[in-house]
Amino acid sequence: MLTIKNLNKTYPNGTQALNDVSLTLENGMFGLLGPNGAGKSTLMRTIATLQLADSGSIEFDGIDIFKQPGELRKVLGYLPQDFGVYPKVSAEMMLNHIAKVKGINNKAERKGYVADLLEKVNLYKFRNRNLGDFSGGMRQRFGIAQALLGNPKLIIVDEPTAGLDPLERNRFHNLLSELGENAVVILSTHIVDDVTNLCQKMAVFNEGKILVQGNPQELSDTLNEKVFRKHIDKSELPALENEYTVLSNYLRGGKFYVNVYNESNPGDGFEAVSNDLEDFYFYCINKKEEEAAL
Repeated sequence: MLTIKNLNKTYPNGTQALNDVSLTLENGMFGLLGPNGAGKSTLMRTIATLQLADSGSIEFDGIDIFKQPGELRKVLGYLPQDFGVYPKVSAEMMLNHIAKVKGINNKAERKGYVADLLEKVNLYKFRNRNLGDFSGGMRQRFGIAQALLGNPKLIIVDEPTAGLDPLERNRFHNLLSELGENAVVILSTHIVDDVTNLCQKMAVFNEGKILVQGNPQELSDTLNEKVFRKHIDKSELPALENEYTVLSNYLRGGKFYVNVYNESNPGDGFEAVSNDLEDFYFYCINKKEEEAAL
């Protein structure tokens, strides 16, 4: 179990990246959903012992990670949002080295384990290619593989599907869903579909704060019969934003649409739509911005 209590972090420039963050996570997939710049990566780096918080505490299975960072790293798998590679080293050689560091000392066992990981992330046929020659998506898949070395009990993946094509994203989703059975897996992302497809529990995170947390479907259901759509001319958008809580605007089949939140059907061409987690996410973010403007 991972327990985070009253975590705060303010950078020297005055940016408060974490504002009294508290979470309790058990085995399974947990989605941390928020926009870029919300503070998600700061929280991930702090949990991964790469930086200290100003105040608060984090414990994982009895390990105080601020006092015992070495113990946490023994059971941690981490895929940061941005990571570097040794360009002149092959994927197989690099994973073999990391496996040694993780304590897999038997050569035959290590070779089989590395091969299995490369197969899981669809890189086995490229195992002898230098990492510097990998495409962005291939590099991301390699990052996923290194994060899974050593059967970690706490896995942190920060924007893991960035750069992956739809087929690779589905493969990664399947892999993560298996891992969540025996580990705490934190998926930090701004991609709503990743959370919808994978997570039984989630939190919406913005401006360093947990806005709401719970089951994705149950949270989404709170907006049932309160989301309405209308096809409009783009020039009408500012007037609608003044009148309604606009959740999103988007193009569909070359036509411009707007989704709004309202307690009842506004009429005037609006039609009810089945809301989803994306509508709920935009509702939380917009509500917070409206409160800040008051």
